[in-house]
Amino acid sequence: MTALGFLYPGHSAEDDYPRIEQLLGSDVRLQLVHTDIGEDAHRIDALREMGSAARLSAGVEELRLSGAEAVVWACTSGSFVYGWEGAHEQVRALARAAGLPASSTSFAFAHAAREVGARRVAIAATYPQDVADLFAAFLREAGVEVVSTRASGIITAAEVGTWGETEILELARAGDHPDADAVLLPDTALHTAAHLSALEKDLSKPVLTANQVTVWEALRLADRKVNAPTLGTLFTKEPIIQV
Repeated sequence: MTALGFLYPGHSAEDDYPRIEQLLGSDVRLQLVHTDIGEDAHRIDALREMGSAARLSAGVEELRLSGAEAVVWACTSGSFVYGWEGAHEQVRALARAAGLPASSTSFAFAHAAREVGARRVAIAATYPQDVADLFAAFLREAGVEVVSTRASGIITAAEVGTWGETEILELARAGDHPDADAVLLPDTALHTAAHLSALEKDLSKPVLTANQVTVWEALRLADRKVNAPTLGTLFTKEPIIQV
């Protein structure tokens, strides 16, 4: 049994995790601990507060007692808003507090893009434009070329959590770009686990979504690889790796 720990902000799309656990179809257990988000707002100051060390450390002990082998801060905007160096320091502090390998959803996107061979990506974000632009800047720091960034201007995670397949497909289509090797949907408040096959079929390219890459990142930290095609190209046995 591989136990993986996640610090998840609030209660918007946490049900993606038991769904992903079921779709993995193997001896993997996903343990969520919810962190206090403070103000629910896709605003830079609120996001920085949401990802503060004090809020993250509050859930670490519960994860450690759960037997988790790795921990991921399951929040994209609450990590990349600190910038490249700040996001690294956030993860280092989390690793020290947990005594476990640690990462965040922002780094998961960078690693997942490389795994599927996506040198150029398009961002289809629920965020306001200024927040989406910070994610694009983070990816560029990671060596990923961003060919387009579409922002939806949604302020709260609560609203994002109400979106279904129709809205998610519309978001992905609107954010796609003909030069993009993959499309990224960076919000862990978005329910996407049930729609990954439909997204990739519709766009005819890999689609990386926040909760999907977060779980994959935790598996990577635990040195586990699971073949689960229903979770998209990222979870296939034969990743498309460009050299």
